[in-house]
Amino acid sequence: MIKVDDAVKIFGNKKALNGISFCAEEGQIIGLLGTNGAGKSTMLKAIAGLVRLDHGKITIDDQSHSQTTRAMMTYLPDVDVWYPWMKLSDAIRYMKDIYWDWDDEKARHLLNFFELKEDWLIHQASRGTRAKMKLLLALSRQAKYLLLDEPFSGIDPFARQQIAQAIVEDFMEEGQTIIITTHEISEIDIMLDKILFLHDGNLLLSGNVETLKHERNKSLIDILKEVYDHARI
Repeated sequence: MIKVDDAVKIFGNKKALNGISFCAEEGQIIGLLGTNGAGKSTMLKAIAGLVRLDHGKITIDDQSHSQTTRAMMTYLPDVDVWYPWMKLSDAIRYMKDIYWDWDDEKARHLLNFFELKEDWLIHQASRGTRAKMKLLLALSRQAKYLLLDEPFSGIDPFARQQIAQAIVEDFMEEGQTIIITTHEISEIDIMLDKILFLHDGNLLLSGNVETLKHERNKSLIDILKEVYDHARI
């Protein structure tokens, strides 16, 4: 379980996270939703151990951040992190050398599923193809926790559908816990167990997706729009 307790992060005079608390139970797919600047990426980086909180605590399976807890997680950033000269095969080799839980069989499956070639240069690929490459590199580990930051950003609907399918298949096969940030709510609505809706660093709404829909008799998008509009008044 990932437990976030009163998380605060300040950049300059802005509170990117303002006392956020929640739990990510094992075996859940959780949507970390909100507008640009809401604090989603900061929260995900804090969970991954890449951002140090100014106040509050994050524990992974009741442990504070350490080399052990980082090994439980795979983090897919919203920006490209690979060198321009790298082919996909180079990135795969790098991941295989670094992470003991790399799964060659899963990597081969995703290569075929996404119709990728190992000899393709990463920086020359289209945005949608790079998104698939990044997801292959993230999902080919057998990590307990997957942290996915905007995996659908700027790519076409067909590629988004492929990526959503790969995430769901991986989740169902491994029973992992996934926290995903995205603006493409319609793409992940049916796959989410729980949502956390952030605005200006504050947690405005959290809960089970189907329960929220049933209680309010509205779609998830309409619920979030209503909460967002109310917060802006």
